[in-house]
Amino acid sequence: MRFDEYRSYDAMGLAELVAKKAVTPGELLDAALARSAEVNPRLNAIIVDLEGQAREAIVAGLPDGPLKGVPYPIKDISVLMKGVTTGAGSRLFKHAAPAEADSAIVAAYRKAGLVLFGKTNTPEFGLATVTEPVSYGPTLNPWNAERTPGGSSGGAAAAVASGIVPAAHASDGGGSIRTPASCCGLFGLKPSRGRVSLAPAGEGWGGLSVQHALTRSVRDSALLLDIACQPQPGDPYWLDPPRTPFVQEVGRDPGKLRIGFTTDALVWGELMPQNVKAVRDAARLCEGLGHHVEEARPDVEFQQMALHANTAVSSAVAAMLEAEAARRGAPIRPDEVETLTWQVYQSGLAFTGVQVAQAIQHLHALGRQLAAFFERYDILLLATNAKPPVPKGSIDTNAADLSGYAEALYTFIPNTQPFNVGGQPAMSVPLAWTDDGLPVGVQFVARGGGEATLFRLAGQLETAQPWFDRLPPG
Repeated sequence: MRFDEYRSYDAMGLAELVAKKAVTPGELLDAALARSAEVNPRLNAIIVDLEGQAREAIVAGLPDGPLKGVPYPIKDISVLMKGVTTGAGSRLFKHAAPAEADSAIVAAYRKAGLVLFGKTNTPEFGLATVTEPVSYGPTLNPWNAERTPGGSSGGAAAAVASGIVPAAHASDGGGSIRTPASCCGLFGLKPSRGRVSLAPAGEGWGGLSVQHALTRSVRDSALLLDIACQPQPGDPYWLDPPRTPFVQEVGRDPGKLRIGFTTDALVWGELMPQNVKAVRDAARLCEGLGHHVEEARPDVEFQQMALHANTAVSSAVAAMLEAEAARRGAPIRPDEVETLTWQVYQSGLAFTGVQVAQAIQHLHALGRQLAAFFERYDILLLATNAKPPVPKGSIDTNAADLSGYAEALYTFIPNTQPFNVGGQPAMSVPLAWTDDGLPVGVQFVARGGGEATLFRLAGQLETAQPWFDRLPPG
């Protein structure tokens, strides 16, 4: 299969070719691997080769699922693949023991017929909004190799944007699906808290982290969420699967939505002019589609929210590293992890149990304030990121001096973490590009459990202002 033909299909389109026997799963895997061989040495998107496992799965006979035969990579953090190490972007776990069983989401992907052929790059423990781990080196943006693809799902985003695959697994604890989607011109939806099980784990970062995907088409995202949104016994919180599959929502009329929009940076700083323009243009587009659109901003102390969220994240990281220290019978040393990780680890150790409990209580209270906004509006429209993709190396998680790190982080991504705290579904939609050709995503947020509304709106936006055929140069 020629690359130009392969690239012209989304995941559902490729699966339809397999179902019609117009192409075999092996031929699709060949196409993905050929494209990877061409671009991955430069981009560094896929960092673990699982071709052998993929070939074995094809020979054994793939399940007759809705995405049978489609090549699909897994992000190298948060989820387990049987027989494969999860390195989490860290030297500490790069050679850890292989997993004994799949996570629930990986098992669901296999049942759907996906061919899992590799793992994508991620910053150490998903802590950064760029993907430049010491362990595997930086991932570059296919739109401009001098820029970041974002993080922490930067490897997944680069793999999709460069045409290795039409969709890839991703996760989001503070913007890690939406930020790379914005940086790479992709569709990226963060589901509601509890929509996708994290089994066998209990929760990620105190309930901030969720699993899903990065895609080129809206319908691929919807189908992948249908595949993954099956509650598992013992989940600490969960949502029932939708009565109407999400993939059937794409193309349905969303009705006249009440949309509030803001050009503010919620946590810190202000938006660059290109990002302000993207929001205002999107507001006009939505108004032209018949929606009621007006300026509105949630009445929430977002800086306080960020401080309490960082307490939850730091304590979770410290607990994870302490568990590893106990397992091996030796403390974690500072030379085994990056500077940022060590700083976060030490901060987490310093918090008392009372302080962590207080932070969680504050987050829950702030989350309720945020939820009140969605009693008045169906959608909040705002920038995904405050800037176009920043230059590679500009946010260094292994720098000796990290005194400016928080400012660098939140002046890039001031608008994503609040919806991890509140648990609302949020999507970044590729509706804008800068004059020099860099993607700029626009974020849309719905009330908790409101993925159907987002998929209906996304389908409408995709039809009104298509992006599927807008590809990186070369």
